[in-house]
Amino acid sequence: MNEWTRIMLLSFPSNIDAAVAAGELQMTIDGEPVGAAPALVVINPATGEPAGRAPDAGTADLDRAVAAARAALPRWSGMTHAARAERLGAFADAIQRRAHDVAAVLTLEQGKELASATFEIFGTVAWMKQFSTIEIPEAVIRPVGRDGLVVRHRPVGVVGAIAPWNVPVFLGFMKVAQALIAGCTIVLKPSPFTPLSTLLVGALSRGILPPGVLNVVSGGDALGQAMTDHEGIDKISFTGSTETGKRVVESASRTMKRVTLELGGNDPAIILPDADLDRIVPALMIGAFGNAGQVCMAIKRLFVHEDIHDEVAARLAVLARDHVVGSGFEPGTAMGPIQNRAQFDRVIELVEDAGRMPGAQILAGGKPLDGPGFFYPPTLVVGLDDDARLVREEQFGPALPILSWRTEDEVIARANATRFGLSASIWTRDLEKAQDMSKRLDVGTVWINAHGLPDPAAPFGGTKESGLGRSFGPMGVEAYMEAQTLSIEPSLPM
Repeated sequence: MNEWTRIMLLSFPSNIDAAVAAGELQMTIDGEPVGAAPALVVINPATGEPAGRAPDAGTADLDRAVAAARAALPRWSGMTHAARAERLGAFADAIQRRAHDVAAVLTLEQGKELASATFEIFGTVAWMKQFSTIEIPEAVIRPVGRDGLVVRHRPVGVVGAIAPWNVPVFLGFMKVAQALIAGCTIVLKPSPFTPLSTLLVGALSRGILPPGVLNVVSGGDALGQAMTDHEGIDKISFTGSTETGKRVVESASRTMKRVTLELGGNDPAIILPDADLDRIVPALMIGAFGNAGQVCMAIKRLFVHEDIHDEVAARLAVLARDHVVGSGFEPGTAMGPIQNRAQFDRVIELVEDAGRMPGAQILAGGKPLDGPGFFYPPTLVVGLDDDARLVREEQFGPALPILSWRTEDEVIARANATRFGLSASIWTRDLEKAQDMSKRLDVGTVWINAHGLPDPAAPFGGTKESGLGRSFGPMGVEAYMEAQTLSIEPSLPM
């Protein structure tokens, strides 16, 4: 019995189906299960060993999925908003009924603690239902009649969605929810590192969504490239690295596809000297090391005022040393492994580089844990200059530089001195000062006394090289639509 089968049968023996128990799931194309060969081998990051398999789709599979989405588009876009919302809500209910099954699959392939995986699935359900309530109304500039002028929105068409491996179910199906409520149909591709939970959720849509409305295909980088090149896809929604995002834009431009890109970040948290340390230090720990730091909007650079720098660093070091790192299925685990070997090696490289910098000191962590799997402890580094790689580059892992600052002008300039601009946070008792400082930060989102808490009602996205466009809220739904102006000219005089 392999690891997949053992965990799945021990966790949920009453309702797990044979395909999930065997670690082999199929794609969903035109409402039907579809396999493909050869299969992708999915690695369990807690062991480094194979955990399951997923189809590796070819161009014929993609063509079939795009054709199904195109054929389903007129009927789906022609339905009322209420009818689409009802179907989306029913799909969310189906996910909720299998939430624990999906969470177990997610932990096995992604590595995060089972509680975090469960939270991701229930969050996906809640946000899908929230998006089902968003309707983009017509904007009446001048009433229809003589000289009427109205702006309305129509679905952009067939969407190609490419999701990442860090929060695969939530980020993938947020694209699905926004596209479907806008009246689009969609082809969703999960990361080849974490396809299984997405394939399982896609299977739950069969019999609830009309055939072709949601198609889920799995494959490697070549499949993603084929999607951005495909003439039958009207829009690409991509979440991933900035480097890959640039290639997506280049490819999509050849057919003038619309694009929404949510890319990397080097997100600063700025701690003012009056901050309530008893309250904020645990929150900083979560903001930096949640999901093993593998979050686009996680705290990547911690700027602490010089008056409290040493105390904050010391308090965080205590929490970091006590942070339990282990398998996501083990009770008491606070942080799972890094998801894949390449990212694991990158974190090792960045920390080793930081440790060689003059004046650098590693307060906690600093080396991978012994044994199998991609386990790396929460790591804190002080004494770095801003030109250190761990400060300049997005680490996307459990390694955090703690930097000292003296003046507000200085820290704002240093926080903005990056090619990224996704999010930032300011921590202080002085809310008026924080709001003033927030206006000077070149990022898409600023939190005050919190970090990494997006809201389904508010747009989220980045400036500079952190992305194009926005997701979530009415602006996010509108990104899956095209504006159409209706102009009624005055009648000619009789």
